[in-house]
Amino acid sequence: MASNRCSLLPLLLCWSIVAVSSERTEDPCAGRRIHVRRLPARFNAELLQHCGTAFPLSDAADPNRSCASLANHGLGRRTHNRSRSWYRTDGRFLEPLFHHRILERDCLVAHPARADAVFVPYYGALDALPYVLDPALLNHSALHGLPLAHFLATDQPQVLARRHGHDHFLVLAGPAWDYAQPLDTEPRLWGTTSLLALPELHNFTVLTLESRAWPWQEHAVPHPTSFHPPSLPRLRAWLARARRSRRTSLMLFAGGVSRPSRPNIRGSILAECANRTDAVCTLVDCSGGACALDPGAYMRPMLRARFCLQPPGDTPTRRSTFDAVVAGCVPVFFEHAAARMQYGWHLPRGEYDRFSVTIPKESVVLGGVSIVDVLAAVPEAEVARMRTRLLELAPRIVYRRHGSTAELREAAKDAVDLAVEGVLRRIRRRVRALEEGRPDAIYALDDDDDTDLL
Repeated sequence: MASNRCSLLPLLLCWSIVAVSSERTEDPCAGRRIHVRRLPARFNAELLQHCGTAFPLSDAADPNRSCASLANHGLGRRTHNRSRSWYRTDGRFLEPLFHHRILERDCLVAHPARADAVFVPYYGALDALPYVLDPALLNHSALHGLPLAHFLATDQPQVLARRHGHDHFLVLAGPAWDYAQPLDTEPRLWGTTSLLALPELHNFTVLTLESRAWPWQEHAVPHPTSFHPPSLPRLRAWLARARRSRRTSLMLFAGGVSRPSRPNIRGSILAECANRTDAVCTLVDCSGGACALDPGAYMRPMLRARFCLQPPGDTPTRRSTFDAVVAGCVPVFFEHAAARMQYGWHLPRGEYDRFSVTIPKESVVLGGVSIVDVLAAVPEAEVARMRTRLLELAPRIVYRRHGSTAELREAAKDAVDLAVEGVLRRIRRRVRALEEGRPDAIYALDDDDDTDLL
């Protein structure tokens, strides 16, 4: 027996060497290599000058400090000098914020031929400003993005042609609707451009703050909140505060409080809140930009509320939804398009009943259902369970601060991490279908939304 055991030693030793060798040669960047396309400054850095010229993007709370929202690579100014996690964030600067975070990632490659994905750091929302703010350029909004398309098609054309753009992605700081006007629309629609209709960009994956239901190339990412933790202790400290906060108000609505001209869900909310005490309904008047870049105006009341009402506005989604998640205030939706159909990479579509409440708007506006009665009937233990799940998901919708600690990066994937992972999954699937000659699979609308959940 001893002899037999000894004869096995060389074989076991060999297996050990192979296993160690395999661990050492495993490529941590396999399938994750990103090339950041070099663009002329007119497509990104120079566009930031809009905030100090004819199309100001000044801090609404301090109009004399033009470009203040550009501080900290798009996070904005700190809410106060001692703050390390809270900033006066303007969602219109998601593009430079996202760009800076991409540049911090591992697995960046200088040569596009080695890349699994190509990031195009184009600040499209800022480039659209002249077309949506200058009446003289209204009828020329179909020109938005044409210089970029021409550059991508003529400068190193093999990069775009290699996979017909299926491996490219970019970010737009706004709803896709604002960039999806057909090229041949006449007269042009105010406030919109045709960027997403350009043929050169047709196969790109485009990350927007709100996607449409049908185009396969779009996917929504969370609206940036003002909370950008730089370390794991600061993230945990805030979540602990939200968890233990005393919820003295049943429900809260933060938004414009002017009465609509015809019956709708916002009008019903305001009617229910009229003459109610704060213990039942808290209204935070954000009319005229009163809450812009001032997170204290709405986050403190959200910490005191059990439910935060999320009626649709000009479009189905609202930044307030993500502020509510961070505050541990259970969102109340009035239509599925509000968030459930948008943010599957960040909030699991199949779990909405575990962390939110849905009350069909038709039942309120036309059926006489009372929002207060529905929410008051939810058992407190169920509200506590929803809040627990909500705060477990909160790190997934937060954009952590650039330069954050390795401990935080390893402990929790944030909104950028999950968005990039979703893009890479989507690109891998499409490139595989392209290489295998399966065109129907390239344009499939199915997505792997609910992967890698907590």
